[in-house]
Amino acid sequence: MWQRLSQLGRTTTVRLTGLFILLFVLFAVLLLGLITYQSSVELQRVQGRAIDRETNEIVAIDRRSGLGAAIFAVERLARQPGPGIYYLADGNGQMIVGNVSDLPAAVLVENGTYSFNYVKQRPFGAPDSPDREGNAIVRSVTLDSGLTLVVGRDVVERRGYTAMIFQWFLIGVIGIVIFALLAGVITSVRVLRRIDSIASTSRKIMSGNLSERVPVTRHDDEFDALAGSLNQMLDRIEQLMQGLKEVSDNVAHDLKTPLTRMRNRAESALRDGRDGADHRAALELTIAESDQLIKTFNALLMIARAEAGAPSGALAEVDLSAVATDVAELYSPLAEDEGLTLSAEIAPDVKLRGNRELLGQALVNLIENALKYYEPQEGTAGRISVGVARAGGRVRISVADNGPGIAEADRQRVIERFVRLEKSRTEPGSGLGLSLVGAVARLHGGELRIEDNDPGVRAVIDLPTT
Repeated sequence: MWQRLSQLGRTTTVRLTGLFILLFVLFAVLLLGLITYQSSVELQRVQGRAIDRETNEIVAIDRRSGLGAAIFAVERLARQPGPGIYYLADGNGQMIVGNVSDLPAAVLVENGTYSFNYVKQRPFGAPDSPDREGNAIVRSVTLDSGLTLVVGRDVVERRGYTAMIFQWFLIGVIGIVIFALLAGVITSVRVLRRIDSIASTSRKIMSGNLSERVPVTRHDDEFDALAGSLNQMLDRIEQLMQGLKEVSDNVAHDLKTPLTRMRNRAESALRDGRDGADHRAALELTIAESDQLIKTFNALLMIARAEAGAPSGALAEVDLSAVATDVAELYSPLAEDEGLTLSAEIAPDVKLRGNRELLGQALVNLIENALKYYEPQEGTAGRISVGVARAGGRVRISVADNGPGIAEADRQRVIERFVRLEKSRTEPGSGLGLSLVGAVARLHGGELRIEDNDPGVRAVIDLPTT
């Protein structure tokens, strides 16, 4: 357990949470301290203003209405319950009216503001109520009538309020600290739990289980966004690893036969060949087989580059209309030699950002596939059409024929590597042409679709313009 706590203490999450808690507590304590201090000061100011107001009122009454009115006002105030202190004395310092039993001599001798301990008389003369000791702040003035007026406030009650404020301040600080610690622990545990789930999934994947994925909750927070991105990356890695395995299996299977055939032919020529013509024929066949193998490896290399997102040239603006026109013009004579008509429906000035070489190679592959595997239908003129069109924010490159077409069940399968349908196995090829086209489409953010041309088949490369 202690080891686990020690590990938690070294994590960035816990450290940042601790720093946040410290800053939060310091700010809260400073804020509560300021409020407490200002509250105490304001209570003191309120008492001071009340003393000044009552003193000025009594002075005004004495000046306006005379000695009797001033005595009546002081006596009425002295009888009211509360923290007020009132004392009216003659020229010799003897009390005329008031609610305190005695005052320091200095208060009666010289006008000013004083603080002292005192004994407050029983309110309303109640015999059962003892005199109460307290501490007062008073202001003494001499009236126009010659009497000395002392008005003040008991500060014991105010200090009680201040003490209560500071008590609740301490309670608030303790509560803030406890709340902050609880919030920090809950936050740290939650964050670390999500991080542990990602780390656990990573360990399972590293052990060889590529099907594992990072759990995604329903909170739709930043961890779910991270988990979604990681899962997409893992899906892509699993797809690439599966493709690599399939390529390895297919290469071992499809290249073993031509290599074995080359070896057997060379061995037969060495063993049975009687003249140079037999040797020459064997060498020519071996060269032809080697050329086919080189084409296969070149196609695999181009597919790998396209799927890795690292084409041979940097992405730049490509005039797709010009590329398609050039390819169509190049293959039109070949189509005529095969008894086919190649037509082009190419929209002008269709441009997108891409790799000119790979886009041109993809279009070449589609046209060569149409020429190679076209089977003429009785009573029908063979026709191949090349099209480039813009539809909204996308570009469609299409190559269609009016041949027998491809069964719907095989349309997705023919895009896979080394897949060749039974009726095309008599033709030379490696089964990588459409795989390269699909890889080029994915590199440019699009897709390759095999559709029904009714009759025939239509291959469509659907690409975004940006």
